[in-house]
Parts: sequence; structure tokens; C-alpha cells
Amino acid sequence: MIKTTESESLYNDLEKMSTSQLLTSINQEDQKVALAVQSKLSQIEKLVDAVYDQMKDGGRLFYIGAGTSGRLGIVDASECPPTFGVPHEWVVGIISGGDGAIRKAVEFAEDDPIQAWKDLSEYGLNKQDIVVGIAASGTTPYVIGGLQKCNEEGVPTGCIVCNEDSPIAAQSKFPVSVPVGPEFVTGSTRMKSGTAQKLVLNMLTTSVMIKLGRVVGNRMVDMQLSNNKLVDRGTKLVAERTGLPYENAKALLLKEGSIRAALESIK
Repeated sequence: MIKTTESESLYNDLEKMSTSQLLTSINQEDQKVALAVQSKLSQIEKLVDAVYDQMKDGGRLFYIGAGTSGRLGIVDASECPPTFGVPHEWVVGIISGGDGAIRKAVEFAEDDPIQAWKDLSEYGLNKQDIVVGIAASGTTPYVIGGLQKCNEEGVPTGCIVCNEDSPIAAQSKFPVSVPVGPEFVTGSTRMKSGTAQKLVLNMLTTSVMIKLGRVVGNRMVDMQLSNNKLVDRGTKLVAERTGLPYENAKALLLKEGSIRAALESIK
């Protein structure tokens, strides 16, 4: 396979660029990312439907990855409960090297092809679940080994990678391969590749949660009321939908504990 993620940057002498030149050049490269994702919407659609099919019957979504890719999976998983009001165990992000690797790199952890299955097994992984490997290169041994074992055990698999014809995509039943071309800083996949992965992750969980009924109209009716901003947002929605004055809507919202419950109590 040809690793475009490792290809030489289209720019040189970066250290000689002005701040304006640096920012303009990075922005020019970033603009290519959304178009690359757009070209793979059919692959993303298949992955979304596969995840939905598993989760609507009680299955869970697991992400496995290393480095930046692993961190992106953890971020996406951790944002599902406050955004959509789902249990933390519905979407789980696992990073090679354990939780300590979220902040500090754990050397050579990503090179262990056996550890991912061990990490997944701690959650009682089963055939109802689905595992998505995230890796810019598409060659991370930790992810390859994890997906391979999932396939052997009958657990559905998917991936989000940034090279075509990668070993990880070959191990995935529902692969998403988004090649974004050379990075601005050669090989720095936290840049365009990381942005592409984040875009796909946003599309994946947002679409699945909508299909699971966690959004009404265009509103997050199950979001956690974890700060004053969100209480205010929820109050305005309840007031809008019910015609109640703001203070009455707020009292109802706080009493019922969620926007959905408040609206249903009026019905």
C-alpha cells in the first residue's frame, strides 16, 4: 500500500514562512479535508447503518485506537452521554497504553497486536456490539490485531483510516478510508488526518443517535442539565414548545430532570 499520510508535504522551508503564510497554507490544506470526507459518504453510510443495527438491539459501540486516533475516539465516546443523555457504556473509547496514554504517549503500546482484544474483553464484548478501529495510517498493529480477533469471534467491525487499501480496512466489514493527502508538516497526522477522523466520528454518532430517537426536531431533548447554560437552553425549549412562561418552564424542567420528560408531562 502507498501511505499518503507519510507523503512529503507540498510545502517546504516552513521555518522561513511568516505567520500569515503558515496560517494561509494550513487553511488551504484543511479545506481539502471536507471534500475528501464527502467523497466517502457511501462508506460512512454503511458504517452508520451497521452501528445503528447493532445499537437498536442493545449493542454497544467500541472504538479502539492509538495516539491521536485513540484520543479522538475517547473524545467522541465521552461526549455522547452529555449530548444525548445515553449511558456511558453505550459508546466506549479505548486507547492503546490505557487511560494514561490519553495525556502522555506510552511508547510502543500501539505495536502490540494482542492487547486490544484483552482491553475489549474487560467490557464483556459480544456479538451484539460493534468495534470501530481508528488509525490514520491504517497499519497500527494494536488495531489490526483487535479487529482480526473480533472477526474471529463474530463481532462486527468497522474502521476510520486515512490511507487506501490498508490492512485495517482489510480487517473491517464496514471500512471508511478517507485519504486526505500529504500533511502540512510531513507525517503529522494529528492535522488533516485527525480532522478527517473527527468529522467522520461526528457524523457517525450524531446520525446513529438521531436514528435511535435521541433528537426531536433539531433539539437535544435528552442532554444532561449539567450547567447553567444547558439549563437555560432546555428551559427556552420547554417554554417554546409548551407556551409556559420562562420561570414556569424552568421549574418544570428541573422537576422532571430532562427536556423530554418535561414535554411529556405536559402531554
